[in-house]
Parts: sequence; C-alpha cells; structure tokens
Amino acid sequence: MTQVKSQITLQEFIALPEGDITYELVDGQAKPKMSPKRFHSRLTLALSVLLTQWVQNRGEVGIEWAVTLKRKGRDWVTVPDLLYISYSRLQSDVIADEACPIPPDLAIEIISFDQSFGEMSAKATDYLDAGVMRVWVVDARAKTVTIFYPDARPQTKSGVDSLEDSLLEGLQITPLQIFQQAGIP
Repeated sequence: MTQVKSQITLQEFIALPEGDITYELVDGQAKPKMSPKRFHSRLTLALSVLLTQWVQNRGEVGIEWAVTLKRKGRDWVTVPDLLYISYSRLQSDVIADEACPIPPDLAIEIISFDQSFGEMSAKATDYLDAGVMRVWVVDARAKTVTIFYPDARPQTKSGVDSLEDSLLEGLQITPLQIFQQAGIP
C-alpha cells in the first residue's frame, strides 16, 4: 500500500496554531526547525546586539521572524535565525503581526550541531534565488561567517576580517567581535 503525504497551502500553513515548535513550509510540508543549543543561542543574541546597535533608523532586525518567499516556484516560508530588512524595502509604518512579506536585505543562518555547511549553503542559494540580497552562514565550530552574494562567489571571513558591505552601509564588525560577544572560546 502506498502512503501519500498531504500537501498544505501557504494559507493553511499560516493558519496553523502557534506552539512550542517552529515550523518552515518547504515543498508543501510543515517541517520543524532545529531547536537551538547554547552556542547557537549565544550567537543569535550577540548578532542581535551588534546589528541593533548599527541599525538605528535604517531598518529592522528580526530574530526568527518568518519570511514568505518562493523556492523553486513554490511557496516557501522560512525562519532565518536573524534577518535585517531596510525601511526602503519595508516601510517603517507597516505594523502587522505577520510573516515578513518581502525578501529581507540580509538573512543569517547559524549552523546547528546536526546541520552541515553544505545544507546551509544550499539554503543560502535558495534565499538568493528568492530575492534575499545577502546571506550569512555562521559556523561556531570554525568561527567563520560565510557571505553569499547574488552576483559573486561566497566569501568566508574569520578573525579580524571585516564583514563590511555596501549593502549594510556603516556596519563594521568582524567574526572575532561576534564570537567574543557570544562568549564562544
């Protein structure tokens, strides 16, 4: 006997009740997101602090804010660990409690213990294909930040390498600052 998995629509996914588990909509399926561990949590907090210090009147930083995008022609609701969206893309007077309706300027994914860099690289490519302008993949084990661009090869930064980017004007941080702020040895 063949078992058929039912597909859910974007509207059905959005209507799901909130709970203790965060889900992403991938290929018509509600898939649970990894539960963050200690270093992941510390990195999320450190990045939030550093980005919030910079963002002043430029846009909004979100932690695990769902984003409604398209992936391979299908509805995709992803939940980046952090995102930044400029007020030029999402007006500051938009106050709605919903998934971010447009691709953010920056999506940040932190590699969890049971994820691979390859998985996160594929997700970064999906983000770029969906209109996200930059993707950072943060690796706590290697203490690196890999930046993915829509029109150039990814660049991996470590130590005192600058994460400066014309898209993120005035942001001057390094991987070393991020990992020190997170208290990760």
